Amino acid sequence: MLSPASAPSHWIAGVRVVVFLGLAYAIQFIAFLLLQPFGLFIGAALGVFFGGVLATVLALRIYRFGSLTDIGLAWHNAAGRHVLIGASLGAGAAVFVAGFPWLIDKAYFVPAPEYPFSLPGMLLVGIVLLFGAFGEELIFRGYPFQMLAGKYGTFQILLPAGVLFAAAHAGNLSSSPLALFNTFLWGVLLGYSLLRSGDLWLPIAIHFGWNFTLPLFGVNLSGFRMGLTGHSLEWRASELWSGGSYGPEASVLTLLAVVVLFFVLHKVPLTQQRLPLMPDVFEEEVEDSAE
Repeated sequence: MLSPASAPSHWIAGVRVVVFLGLAYAIQFIAFLLLQPFGLFIGAALGVFFGGVLATVLALRIYRFGSLTDIGLAWHNAAGRHVLIGASLGAGAAVFVAGFPWLIDKAYFVPAPEYPFSLPGMLLVGIVLLFGAFGEELIFRGYPFQMLAGKYGTFQILLPAGVLFAAAHAGNLSSSPLALFNTFLWGVLLGYSLLRSGDLWLPIAIHFGWNFTLPLFGVNLSGFRMGLTGHSLEWRASELWSGGSYGPEASVLTLLAVVVLFFVLHKVPLTQQRLPLMPDVFEEEVEDSAE
C-alpha cells in the first residue's frame, strides 16, 4: 500500500503518468485493430476498456501500489446507491438535452427505417457503452488522476485532467470547439464526482447514464450514429442548439446541463469513501442521508 511517506517525487510522478498513458494508448490501439472487423464503434469503445483496465493493472503491479479496489472500485455499502444516483443524473441530463427541444417544438421525431428497433441490438450497445465508460474512467479518473491529486491537490489537477479528457476526444467525427469545451466540462464534472463520492462507481454511472440515454432519442453520440429505436430527432434549431453531426454534446444545452449537474452533485447526499492515493482529501465524510 502506498503511504504519504512513499509519495513519488515530481519527476517520478510525471514519468508514471506518461508511462500509464503510453501503455493505455498502445493497448487501446492494438485492441482497436483487433476489434475493428466488428465495427468502428465496438472497436473504439472496447479498445478504451482494455486500454484502461490493462494499463491500470500493470501500473499498480509495477509501482507495487495495491489492487483495483484501492483506486475506487471496492464495493461498499453505498456503492449501489452511488450507481443509482449517477445513472439517474447522467440519464436525466440526456433527457433534458434531447427531450426539452422536442417538448418546446424545436425538434421532432421522424422514422428511421435504416436504424430499426432491436432489443438485442440495444442491449449490445448498452454493454459496449458500459465497458467504454468503465475504461475511460480508469484512464482519466483512475491511478494517474488520483496519484497526482494526492500529491499536488485536487483543484490543481481537476482542470488539467479536464483538458486531457477533451484532447482525447478531439479526433472524434465532426468535433467542434464547443464540443471540446463541453467535453472539458464533463471531464471536470466527472473528476468532481470522484472527489464527492471517493469511488469510481459514481463517475462510471454518470458517464454510462448519459452515453446510453442520449442515443435513445435518435441523435449522434460524440459523432457516432447508433440508431437504437427506429426513429431519429430532427431539429428546427441551429447547430448551436442541436450540435450538428457531432450530436447534442456539441450544443449549448449540454453546457447548461453540465453546469446544473455541478450544483446537483454538490448537494446530493453521498457516503464518501477514502482513497489511499489521496489520504488528505477526504478529511470529513459527507453525511449519509440514510442515517
